[in-house]
Amino acid sequence: MTECIFCQIATGKIPCYKIYEYKDYLAFLDIFPKTEGHILVIPKIHIEKVWDHPEPGKYWETVTKVAQHLKQVSGEEVRALVYGFDVPHAHVHLLPGKTDKFSGQKLSDAELKEIQSRFLMKS
Repeated sequence: MTECIFCQIATGKIPCYKIYEYKDYLAFLDIFPKTEGHILVIPKIHIEKVWDHPEPGKYWETVTKVAQHLKQVSGEEVRALVYGFDVPHAHVHLLPGKTDKFSGQKLSDAELKEIQSRFLMKS
């Protein structure tokens, strides 16, 4: 079986616009954002579903830390969504602001780097 795209991102085989990385977790910008600052938080090991995580508390601690940072930087409320079946790897979407969109337009490298510079967290 081919390694999933999120596993390849977690191992650095595919680049991402990293916002936060700590031990077993990685947060990075969605390249098809629903709102500016749309972040995905994933475990670095392959787990298909969020509810299958062996240590859900640690995962949600990371999600919460990134969400609080996102709220502080964006000045917006942040919603956490667990959806998306295209990638069989546990992931949580964090979206600042309000939107009812479930699809977004791909941003350019320059646009993503600019957003990354504003939302980047220090470990």
